[in-house]
Amino acid sequence: MEKKRDKSRLLYLIPLLGTIFCMGYILAASEDVVYSDYIRLVNSYLPDVWDPKTFFVADILTRIPVNFLERIINVTFFGYSITFEMLLGAACHGVAAILLTTYCRERKLGLGWYLFMMVFFFSLNKWEMLTNGTGWCHFLAFAGFYYHYRLWDRVWARQMAGRAKAVKTADEMAARAQDKKDRIWLQVLPWLITLGMAGPYCGSYSAVLLLTYGSCFILDWADKKRPDMRHLLYSLHVLLPLGLYLLSSSCVIADPADPMGTGRSFSQVFQDDPMLFPKFLLKGFASMVMGEEVMMELLADLGKGMLLCYLAGLLVLAGYVLALWLQVRGKLYKTTIFPLMLLFGGGLNHLLVLAARWVFERSSYGMSSRYALQYQVGVIGIILTVGLVFGQKKRERAGMFAEKTMALLLAAVLLMGNVYTTCEELEKAPYRKWYAKDLQAAALRYEEIEDEELVRLFQYDHGAEKIRQALSILKEQQWNVYRER
Repeated sequence: MEKKRDKSRLLYLIPLLGTIFCMGYILAASEDVVYSDYIRLVNSYLPDVWDPKTFFVADILTRIPVNFLERIINVTFFGYSITFEMLLGAACHGVAAILLTTYCRERKLGLGWYLFMMVFFFSLNKWEMLTNGTGWCHFLAFAGFYYHYRLWDRVWARQMAGRAKAVKTADEMAARAQDKKDRIWLQVLPWLITLGMAGPYCGSYSAVLLLTYGSCFILDWADKKRPDMRHLLYSLHVLLPLGLYLLSSSCVIADPADPMGTGRSFSQVFQDDPMLFPKFLLKGFASMVMGEEVMMELLADLGKGMLLCYLAGLLVLAGYVLALWLQVRGKLYKTTIFPLMLLFGGGLNHLLVLAARWVFERSSYGMSSRYALQYQVGVIGIILTVGLVFGQKKRERAGMFAEKTMALLLAAVLLMGNVYTTCEELEKAPYRKWYAKDLQAAALRYEEIEDEELVRLFQYDHGAEKIRQALSILKEQQWNVYRER
């Protein structure tokens, strides 16, 4: 048994290799040059990263405070390197994979399901997040979410098993001490994550926790015939930091130049195109099978219109339904609630993206690579649910032929689609790097470039003057592309 446990530690090589793979892709597909949203960040916070005027403001929480610390480190030691931030994002993604690996080891998930999950987790369907350094803190936030969900999973398992009650043996005393520490962290983590690193993602994170605590409160009450008020305490520690974030968000002064969609109301859009909303959702689900760019190119080659895209979306949606059915049928949530929390998170993320982006009236908006980090949470929940249920003893999974067939079909489609997406993105990496090199060259002679061309190259629609202002700050400080190599 001990030998087997030692062998299982080798699983940690997989997240390590996945992280190295993502870092290699970043180096192959990018260059160290600011563009897009970095223009705003440079103008807002540089050159004086210690300036309290940028920190002590009413909307500080929407600016993701952990960014201030990272920006100080970046400027001080790396001359404002975008590559540093991209690699940091990949490292945080690797931390999240390690947390999932630890869970899989503890729950003895089958090796096949684990490897499938890791291939999906490190898929390049999220290339846009990986090659945009501003997203590093989002990878960190999701690692924090996974850690919090796993912590509650551990507490809930002990609670349902009735452990950590009477202190009789040394093991029981240790279990009780650990339980006490875990429950303290359940109250601390929302304050750290929501206020420090989650940013706009705190909405789905908080909703998952509140939904989970509420469900567990009812289940525990039904099981033990008495309410456990600690669930309400944990919910309060979710609501309070969320309230502070929303208060801070209400102080944001919107930039009139920011795109706000078409400006039409929900009722107007619904009357003109009621199918926009289901199409938006289905395309979002389909993006978990194949990345947007890759899928659009493939559909154009096949000449099948959007039919295959919608079928892929329906298949992933069916996967959610299957996982929820398996959760209820096998009562998996009574022994481990982590997969169910991920299912909640994935579903909520799809709805939140729809709620925020329908105003642009483009159903394809939900397929963007920038949302893959949010959507993949639910698919991981599906994989864990299926893997754990089908890993049970034969008598516990008897009569599940249809469910198993459906799960294997979904797994095959997801695996093939994500491997294909990754291969295609690897082929595109040199072209993305060439574009970044062109950006570097443009940054070095930005004074000579026409305004229209500058806006196009640096993908910043708020005026060439702001681009020139940002580049002049970097040039004066000898940072980023102007740094001596």
